[in-house]
Amino acid sequence: MSGPSAGPPDDKTLPTPDPARVQLIRSYGPGRFLIGERDWRTPVLVTPTLTVEWAVARVEELSLASLAPLRQVEPPPELLVLGCGPRAILVPPALRAELRQAGLALEVVDTGSACRIFNVLLAESRRVAAALVPL
Repeated sequence: MSGPSAGPPDDKTLPTPDPARVQLIRSYGPGRFLIGERDWRTPVLVTPTLTVEWAVARVEELSLASLAPLRQVEPPPELLVLGCGPRAILVPPALRAELRQAGLALEVVDTGSACRIFNVLLAESRRVAAALVPL
Protein backbone atom coordinates (compact mmCIF):
# COMPACT_ATOMS: atom_id res chain seq x y z
CA MET A 1 0.00 0.00 0.00
CA SER A 2 1.27 3.48 -0.85
CA GLY A 3 2.06 6.04 1.83
CA PRO A 4 0.14 9.32 2.07
CA SER A 5 2.89 11.27 0.27
CA ALA A 6 3.04 8.97 -2.76
CA GLY A 7 1.49 10.34 -5.95
CA PRO A 8 -0.89 8.39 -8.15
CA PRO A 9 0.70 5.51 -10.08
CA ASP A 10 0.37 7.43 -13.36
CA ASP A 11 2.03 10.61 -11.97
CA LYS A 12 4.61 11.88 -14.50
CA THR A 13 6.94 14.15 -12.55
CA LEU A 14 9.43 15.73 -14.93
CA PRO A 15 13.06 16.27 -14.00
CA THR A 16 13.90 19.88 -13.14
CA PRO A 17 17.30 21.27 -14.15
CA ASP A 18 19.30 23.29 -11.65
CA PRO A 19 18.82 26.96 -12.69
CA ALA A 20 22.23 27.76 -11.18
CA ARG A 21 23.85 25.53 -13.84
CA VAL A 22 21.61 26.01 -16.89
CA GLN A 23 19.29 28.64 -18.27
CA LEU A 24 15.63 27.96 -18.95
CA ILE A 25 13.39 29.79 -21.37
CA ARG A 26 11.10 31.28 -18.75
CA SER A 27 8.61 32.97 -21.07
CA TYR A 28 8.02 34.14 -24.62
CA GLY A 29 5.56 36.45 -26.31
CA PRO A 30 5.19 38.77 -29.28
CA GLY A 31 8.68 40.04 -30.08
CA ARG A 32 10.36 38.83 -26.86
CA PHE A 33 11.89 36.03 -24.81
CA LEU A 34 12.80 35.83 -21.12
CA ILE A 35 15.77 33.47 -20.89
CA GLY A 36 17.29 33.00 -17.47
CA GLU A 37 17.06 36.47 -16.00
CA ARG A 38 17.51 38.39 -19.28
CA ASP A 39 14.92 39.81 -21.65
CA TRP A 40 15.66 39.39 -25.39
CA ARG A 41 13.86 41.23 -28.22
CA THR A 42 15.66 39.68 -31.20
CA PRO A 43 16.03 36.23 -32.73
CA VAL A 44 18.31 34.19 -30.44
CA LEU A 45 20.43 31.07 -30.29
CA VAL A 46 20.02 29.36 -26.93
CA THR A 47 22.10 26.61 -25.32
CA PRO A 48 22.02 25.37 -21.73
CA THR A 49 24.66 27.95 -20.72
CA LEU A 50 24.69 30.64 -23.43
CA THR A 51 22.24 32.88 -25.29
CA VAL A 52 23.34 35.14 -28.15
CA GLU A 53 21.56 37.27 -30.72
CA TRP A 54 20.96 35.27 -33.87
CA ALA A 55 21.83 37.24 -37.00
CA VAL A 56 18.73 36.30 -39.02
CA ALA A 57 15.69 38.40 -39.79
CA ARG A 58 13.58 35.42 -40.94
CA VAL A 59 13.96 31.70 -40.34
CA GLU A 60 14.32 31.18 -44.10
CA GLU A 61 17.83 32.67 -43.68
CA LEU A 62 18.88 29.60 -41.65
CA SER A 63 22.24 28.26 -42.78
CA LEU A 64 25.12 26.37 -41.26
CA ALA A 65 27.06 29.67 -41.21
CA SER A 66 24.27 31.41 -39.27
CA LEU A 67 24.66 28.76 -36.54
CA ALA A 68 28.43 29.35 -36.14
CA PRO A 69 28.11 30.46 -32.47
CA LEU A 70 26.97 26.92 -31.60
CA ARG A 71 30.43 25.60 -32.53
CA GLN A 72 31.84 27.41 -29.46
CA VAL A 73 29.61 25.47 -27.05
CA GLU A 74 31.08 22.60 -25.01
CA PRO A 75 29.81 19.98 -25.18
CA PRO A 76 28.44 20.65 -28.66
CA PRO A 77 24.68 20.34 -29.11
CA GLU A 78 23.36 17.21 -30.81
CA LEU A 79 19.85 18.53 -31.41
CA LEU A 80 18.71 21.90 -32.72
CA VAL A 81 15.12 22.96 -32.08
CA LEU A 82 14.16 25.58 -34.65
CA GLY A 83 11.35 27.92 -33.60
CA CYS A 84 10.01 29.47 -36.79
CA GLY A 85 7.63 32.09 -35.37
CA PRO A 86 3.87 31.45 -35.44
CA ARG A 87 4.17 28.26 -37.53
CA ALA A 88 6.77 25.78 -38.72
CA ILE A 89 8.26 26.02 -42.20
CA LEU A 90 9.71 23.40 -44.50
CA VAL A 91 13.51 23.23 -44.28
CA PRO A 92 15.09 22.17 -47.59
CA PRO A 93 16.42 18.60 -47.55
CA ALA A 94 19.90 19.78 -48.61
CA LEU A 95 20.13 22.05 -45.56
CA ARG A 96 18.87 19.26 -43.28
CA ALA A 97 21.59 17.00 -44.69
CA GLU A 98 24.24 19.69 -44.17
CA LEU A 99 23.17 20.11 -40.54
CA ARG A 100 23.17 16.33 -40.03
CA GLN A 101 26.73 16.13 -41.43
CA ALA A 102 27.70 18.81 -38.90
CA GLY A 103 26.31 16.59 -36.13
CA LEU A 104 22.99 18.39 -35.57
CA ALA A 105 19.63 16.69 -35.71
CA LEU A 106 16.88 19.22 -36.51
CA GLU A 107 13.38 19.61 -35.05
CA VAL A 108 11.31 22.31 -36.78
CA VAL A 109 8.27 23.69 -34.93
CA ASP A 110 6.54 26.97 -34.07
CA THR A 111 8.39 29.16 -31.56
CA GLY A 112 6.13 28.38 -28.58
CA SER A 113 6.62 24.65 -29.07
CA ALA A 114 10.37 25.15 -29.53
CA CYS A 115 10.62 26.91 -26.16
CA ARG A 116 8.76 24.10 -24.40
CA ILE A 117 10.73 21.35 -26.18
CA PHE A 118 14.04 23.04 -25.33
CA ASN A 119 13.14 23.16 -21.62
CA VAL A 120 11.99 19.52 -21.52
CA LEU A 121 15.11 18.26 -23.33
CA LEU A 122 17.27 20.41 -21.07
CA ALA A 123 15.59 18.83 -18.03
CA GLU A 124 16.47 15.43 -19.51
CA SER A 125 20.15 16.52 -19.73
CA ARG A 126 20.11 16.34 -23.52
CA ARG A 127 22.67 18.31 -25.53
CA VAL A 128 20.14 20.71 -27.03
CA ALA A 129 20.20 24.15 -28.61
CA ALA A 130 17.36 26.33 -29.87
CA ALA A 131 17.29 28.82 -32.73
CA LEU A 132 14.31 31.06 -32.06
CA VAL A 133 12.54 33.68 -34.12
CA PRO A 134 10.15 35.77 -31.99
CA LEU A 135 6.39 35.53 -32.53
